[in-house]
Amino acid sequence: MLAINELPHVMAALNGTSVVCLSAGFGFIRLGRWKAHRACMVAALVASAAFLSIYLYYKANSGFAQFGGVGAIRRVYFSILILHVLGAIAITPLVPVVVWRAYKERFARHRALARWTLPLWIYVGVSGIAVYVMAVHLYPVAS
Repeated sequence: MLAINELPHVMAALNGTSVVCLSAGFGFIRLGRWKAHRACMVAALVASAAFLSIYLYYKANSGFAQFGGVGAIRRVYFSILILHVLGAIAITPLVPVVVWRAYKERFARHRALARWTLPLWIYVGVSGIAVYVMAVHLYPVAS
């Protein structure tokens, strides 16, 4: 069993997995390979759902991480973090709607919303990794 302090690494890996799957899925649909697209998008959804489950458990048991950076880097970090959180809030209802439209084969409506949801979802994944790298590896709180 993983210790609570190891979960940020798992969450970053899940974020990275979702970004790779989303990007591959986009590439596949552009090539007309809808089965590969669907497989990648389901994998991205599973990775994101696993991330969310672990994130909620982690936050309930550890609280919010501290950022150890000082000076101008704090403004950079918190700017990324705020946009990441706002993006995460925005995609939370969008993703199920996009998935539902695809499941119901309402592809025109699916595509119309996916055009906005996909880049936002990728941004949230990449910015989540950036926040993780900055808070955990580059500027951890000195113990």
